[in-house]
Amino acid sequence: MRLAKTGALQRPDQRAGLSRAAQLATLAFLSAGLAACTTPARKVDAKLPAAYEAASATPLATQALDQWWIQFGDPVLNELVTTALAQSPDARLAAARLEEARAIRQGQVRQIFIPQTPLVGSAQRTDTNISDQSGAGSFTQGGISKTYAADFDVSWELDLVGRRLAALRVVKNDMAAARFAYEGARAALAANVAQAYFEARGLAVQLEDARESVRIAKALADVAGERGRRGLTATSEGERAAADLAQAQAQVAALEAQLRASRRTLLILVGKGVDPLESLAITPSLAKPPAVPATAPSQLLARRPDVREAAARLASASGNLNISELALFPTLTLKPGIGISKAITPSFLDAGAETSTTSSAWTVGANLSIPVLNIPKLMSDIKASNARVEQAAITYEKTVQNAFGEADNALVQLAADERRVALLSAGERRAAVAYEASRKGYAAGLTDLTTALQAEQAWRAVRSAATGAQTQALQRAVQTYKALGGGWSPEAVPTKASAQ
Repeated sequence: MRLAKTGALQRPDQRAGLSRAAQLATLAFLSAGLAACTTPARKVDAKLPAAYEAASATPLATQALDQWWIQFGDPVLNELVTTALAQSPDARLAAARLEEARAIRQGQVRQIFIPQTPLVGSAQRTDTNISDQSGAGSFTQGGISKTYAADFDVSWELDLVGRRLAALRVVKNDMAAARFAYEGARAALAANVAQAYFEARGLAVQLEDARESVRIAKALADVAGERGRRGLTATSEGERAAADLAQAQAQVAALEAQLRASRRTLLILVGKGVDPLESLAITPSLAKPPAVPATAPSQLLARRPDVREAAARLASASGNLNISELALFPTLTLKPGIGISKAITPSFLDAGAETSTTSSAWTVGANLSIPVLNIPKLMSDIKASNARVEQAAITYEKTVQNAFGEADNALVQLAADERRVALLSAGERRAAVAYEASRKGYAAGLTDLTTALQAEQAWRAVRSAATGAQTQALQRAVQTYKALGGGWSPEAVPTKASAQ
């Protein structure tokens, strides 16, 4: 249906106007009623236990989760995480993706609310040459004709069934999902930097212990060699001590290479991959991990960016389903327009002269589109959208369950790591006392070399296990903070400047 009115046409009578108004009102009423029959947004009831199996008694502190790395009290770690979030390739890539999502959202919003307004201009020149003309009534005139025109036609769809609002909700949910993906990438980056840092510190401690073992093995080798030269013991003891010294030196070389590789990996993570290793100082010490604040599973849903991203994508899929359903309803589009044209033609009365005609026109029209033959395709689109909603709902349920599982497992394993560190630390102190007594006894000739070496090996084994347990406990604390949704602030919305 097209209703056209130009300045050169007469106005329709009042009865036709009332009839048309009644038709439009009836259409709006029916469309609003049909829109109420669309599928509501899919909601998922994620049932979780009231508490975790293992949790700290420390109450939840938002700041402790937003910037959890500060809780370790390590200025080097704070600087590394801050640098990584500002200039690492992963952080800049996440910011670029968020900026792309913002640009797409702005374009989609403009497309939803701003009418389609093409301004069309045209110019034409026609050169006519009369080669033959016969007949008494022929008035064809040759020469050059010029035509200029400009048209400004607007297309504006009346939002009778809520298509525009449904599309806007989809755009907002897509933008929210992009923002949560950005925050998740930054939270993962902070956790990776902290874990790599603690791994490097653990290797530094092991390297320092290995160098101490070399010093001890050299002292034992010197004592064994001197006793062999004096004939107090067999020379084989000296050879055995020398073999142990070589093994300890080989362990030092291996740990030095591992520490260099770990430091380089850490520099790459923070965006300084080409800097010299000397620019990254690693202290050979391991501190006790801080107490992780306790959270409830319900708080987890509000903290973890991946859970919130999955929820936003579910809402977006539900919105797309509504848009697919609304495509079955009629579409009423207003099409006002204005145009101006100018034609220059050769004059019939005066050879060589030109006749110029300028005209303007305005139109007010409306198009009504009712899907009829494409209903099967639209129904297929609805089924596909419904399947995508189901996929998004299942993904959300899986994300929630994985989030709870990661947090619960991290808390349980962190508690076990803390107990393991305490037991190994106490065992290491006892093994150190036993080794020192055995070493002094061997130097005084009261014990043999085998007893001294066995005491040393026991001490070194417990000490290495304690160092590994301390490193793992620190990394587990980082993993727990990440599992609880730490590393970002749900209240802070990143701007363009902060994203870069």
